[in-house]
Amino acid sequence: MHREGRAARHLHAVLCGVFGVALAGLWANPAFSGEAEIRLVTRGDDIGSCHAADVACIQCYREGIVRTVEIMVPGPWFNEAVKMLDETPGLDVGVHLVLTSEWELCKWRPLTGAPSLVDGQGCFFPMTSQRSDFPPHTGFLQSGFKIEEVEKELRAQIELARKMIPRVSHLTSHMGTPTCTKELRALVERLSQEYRLPLELPPAVRNAPSFGGANKATDRKEADLVRILEDLTLGTWHIIEHPGLDTPEMRGIGHLGYWNVAEDRAGVTQAFTSAKVKDVIKRRGITLMSYAELYKSTKAENGRR
Repeated sequence: MHREGRAARHLHAVLCGVFGVALAGLWANPAFSGEAEIRLVTRGDDIGSCHAADVACIQCYREGIVRTVEIMVPGPWFNEAVKMLDETPGLDVGVHLVLTSEWELCKWRPLTGAPSLVDGQGCFFPMTSQRSDFPPHTGFLQSGFKIEEVEKELRAQIELARKMIPRVSHLTSHMGTPTCTKELRALVERLSQEYRLPLELPPAVRNAPSFGGANKATDRKEADLVRILEDLTLGTWHIIEHPGLDTPEMRGIGHLGYWNVAEDRAGVTQAFTSAKVKDVIKRRGITLMSYAELYKSTKAENGRR
């Protein structure tokens, strides 16, 4: 009897330990508070790059499901984006750090004197790395960039964004270029800590499948986003796309292999503002979130642990 009692107590202790570890793991998970529901962090990129992108990003917030946009500080339409964002105080904003200028007929330049970051016209290089189908000397990584010039430029972008849009909540990386090597990532992580602007989402946040694509018809984008939302399971999800409009201005934007930018990105806007998409979100009880809201909920959750 005594041995049975000891065995029972031992089993109880083991089970408590197992469940204790499991619970600790759940509460240590930054997204645990959202595991009992479906949460979707929605992001639209490249506001500030052109007028059509500015209008579309705001439309995708006011009439659609986007809750965060990424601003390109060196973009030629940055000032308009600042004005629009000032008139849309509920929209979360991230600083989309820029070291490339990808379009052939629409370019942007560094805010700083940065000779190692620019081509012969004084514009950022088009691509992160040299593409075999592009003209020579069009890859950032092959440009012989100086890390001190990168740091000066990224600091200038962050500081101007904070000055003009005090509510900016985080950093992201345009085309992945500012974080594409260990040295560059270490720099951006250091700036993230210094300026207290997060670079990464909590690790438990999962990326939803993409619904965009240059070769995908507009109606297909909408249908694919509906299907993606129907298939989301419990937890916190993340989706990124590039809103735009099919206007004469945006039809002039593109590069080798991608000249249907206006059509492609207008399809993104249609999907983000679709009544069918919003109906699925309402019916399934999906909670739309911004980066800022996710960071806030994560901090609150960590404070309860």
